[in-house]
Amino acid sequence: MGGTVTAVSSNGEYSFTKPNRESITLLAGLGVEGDVHAGVTVKHRSRVAQDPTQPNLRQVHLIHEELFEGVAGRGFRVGAGELGENITTRGIDLLGLPTGTLLRIGDHAVVEVTGLRNPCAQIDNFQRGLLKEVVGRGDDGRVFYKAGVMGVVKVGGVVRPGESIVVELPDGPHRPLERV
Repeated sequence: MGGTVTAVSSNGEYSFTKPNRESITLLAGLGVEGDVHAGVTVKHRSRVAQDPTQPNLRQVHLIHEELFEGVAGRGFRVGAGELGENITTRGIDLLGLPTGTLLRIGDHAVVEVTGLRNPCAQIDNFQRGLLKEVVGRGDDGRVFYKAGVMGVVKVGGVVRPGESIVVELPDGPHRPLERV
């Protein structure tokens, strides 16, 4: 099971969107080199306000490009990096992966999936109504999150568009992703 990197993005300043790059460098235990969310402890403002000593389980944000196609059918236009992700993928059901899945990206980098992205109201500031497309309630009443997954860097390396992603599922019983 695997897919492809279609874009990489980073930003050294707090901003909702992240510009696309030719490459990004993942640093083990930290995240994306030069990205505002890189670090051992939490960097997202809301998390820092709660407890700045929490471990950073959100070092790398990955979104499946297929999401952009899905929301386009409802009148939204979203491109790579515009929802703040670092790595845009194609061909992997990111939302269906269990906690602890390893994503082997390119020749060296490895990201461990820690959970679902918990999207915030800034998405509606980007495009009004988009938040309802990426978080909501299903017919069964359960909350769903579609704005990608978060992970931590286990093995660093340079990541470029076009590189392959190999999915390695964890041993034992699989735990579904929860928001982090």
